[in-house]
Amino acid sequence: AEPAVKTLLDTSLELEGLYRNASTHAAGIVIGDRPLTELVPLYQDPRSTIPASQFNMKWVEPAGLVKFDFLGLKTLTVLDRAKGFLDRRGAGPEWNLLPLDDAKTYELMASGQTVGVFQLESQGMRDTLRKMRCGSIEEITALISLYRPGPMEMIDTYIDRKFGRAEVDYLHPSLKDVLTETYGVIIYQEQVMKIAQVLAGYSLGEADLLRRAMGKKKKEEMDFQRLRFVKGASEKDVPEEQSGSIFDLVAKFAGYGFNKSHAAAYALISFQTGWLKANHPVEFFAASMSLDLSNTDKLAVFYQDCRRFEVPVLAPDINRSSGDFDVAWEDGQGSVLYALGAIRNVGLEAMNHVVQNRNEGGPFVDIFDFLERVDPKVVNKRALEGLARAGAFDGIHQNRRQLFEQADVLVAYCQSVAAERASSQVSLFGADQAGASRPRLRNVEPWAGPEKLDQELAAVGFYLSGHPLEELTPALKRKRVTFVAEAQGLAEAGHEAFQMAGVVRRKQERASMKSGEKFAFVTFSDPTGEFECMFPPEQLRRCREVLEVGTSVLVKVRAKASDGEVRFFGDDASRMDVLLDDANIGLRVIISSNGADPDALKSRLERARANGKGGEVWLQTTLQGRTEVEVKLPGRYRLDAALRGALKTVPGVIMLEDA
Repeated sequence: AEPAVKTLLDTSLELEGLYRNASTHAAGIVIGDRPLTELVPLYQDPRSTIPASQFNMKWVEPAGLVKFDFLGLKTLTVLDRAKGFLDRRGAGPEWNLLPLDDAKTYELMASGQTVGVFQLESQGMRDTLRKMRCGSIEEITALISLYRPGPMEMIDTYIDRKFGRAEVDYLHPSLKDVLTETYGVIIYQEQVMKIAQVLAGYSLGEADLLRRAMGKKKKEEMDFQRLRFVKGASEKDVPEEQSGSIFDLVAKFAGYGFNKSHAAAYALISFQTGWLKANHPVEFFAASMSLDLSNTDKLAVFYQDCRRFEVPVLAPDINRSSGDFDVAWEDGQGSVLYALGAIRNVGLEAMNHVVQNRNEGGPFVDIFDFLERVDPKVVNKRALEGLARAGAFDGIHQNRRQLFEQADVLVAYCQSVAAERASSQVSLFGADQAGASRPRLRNVEPWAGPEKLDQELAAVGFYLSGHPLEELTPALKRKRVTFVAEAQGLAEAGHEAFQMAGVVRRKQERASMKSGEKFAFVTFSDPTGEFECMFPPEQLRRCREVLEVGTSVLVKVRAKASDGEVRFFGDDASRMDVLLDDANIGLRVIISSNGADPDALKSRLERARANGKGGEVWLQTTLQGRTEVEVKLPGRYRLDAALRGALKTVPGVIMLEDA
């Protein structure tokens, strides 16, 4: 009755059934025996270089076309890049000739240390690997096929049968050969076809139709196939009751059935990646990090894994690193060279330009030599700041802060040199005086301790050259703090309660499905690695204000170890201030016999003076090479990592000791 409603309905009826957009399968390619225009209508998507069929995937096959999925796998590039690194030292593998019984590869998988290994890197998959302890390529194939929403419920059955904890059921004696490889569990579509062939006399063509029918689950087709299956089985002397129950069981798993040829190809790539990680971890990590160059979170995961595998990662260096991740070998020790292009706000293309310049003109002598040779349009102010914060210039200019804070001056000089180069003007004073116009950089105190590391964190995305809590390690150990590398082993040995410490890196709050209350997963970083801790609702309410990203925290945790995996649960958390305010800690500053800069010492100590709390400081030196003198300073001081790092930069300070 209402005109607006009538217009809406009339318009809707006109539009109903029309396509809103032309969607294209991500990897689907159709191939015919003649020009496609003779078989199907085509559509040219303006965003694509090849046309698409206007028939959807359901109808292109009856029209006479064959469908293919061509998958672009990042892992293949990882393998290829790693082979390039290995070829340099004559160790490049022939991927298709690898020994499929390599013990180190299966040990790696059984340990669950499969971060970066194709198809095997999720937490759940790693837990399953520890339980399953794959020992052959066939078992990897089975795991990849089982670890999906439908057949996942059969994983425990498979594992129990493998280790003899449950009896293997082959459904019928004639099916033993078909199901032996998978301990009686129906996993593959090929097994469904073979069961029909062996038990019910199907031809391979009929068996393929059965496979399709079971996948589609259409009742009429299934009823027809059940009659055919039971009739065929009875001709082979299998009772109707038994063949009917086998059909029902096969139908249940056929819906989940995975194509074995597809799974086997994936399993082979998983094995090759696992072999690379187990046998050549340096090249594995360099290649893997290269493929995640711009994903800082993934790079941080790989960096922690490098530490577990004792693979050194060398900090970015303008005279040694490449634009991309690379490998260096010296005296039989391999290292990953951190990529200049992985530093935030820098860019791979810009760094490739720098590396090309270095290769052609030799190493950069100092920061001005660098600025005189690079193109300011490529290496801009943000790139210069990022490189400085990350420590990439440390080899030619130690003071990171000086370069960062005076980047404007440096970029202006770079631009003026480039302009002069472009106008082909020769310096009035000749080549020897070319440095006369170089700007004088203002003297500033270098970043030290945590501040230096925080700047590095901002540029790289994680702590690379050190850790803010490293300076506090002796004091933390005295407080019976356990670092994560040690806690893992202790937890596996049965210890449950720990006092731990770390800088908060990430915090994810989630609502409980049952109560709706918030709990949190908090990631901490300590000098030996990173660990995740789950804080239940009650504990989170108590500690929420302490658990802020960037805060140094003492954490009381409970640990639970199962199947080689250790999980941490937070009971309480307090700021590191509690430790630093403890009057029982002290610091001894050992000074050379020639003395130390008194003004520098005084200014750093004054900044750390604490009112009533904190620890005491002693100065210790040796007079005339013989007499040891120690002086206790008045007052108390905040003996945090910032003070310790700052004291280490004072000329004449040899070392610090906890007193």
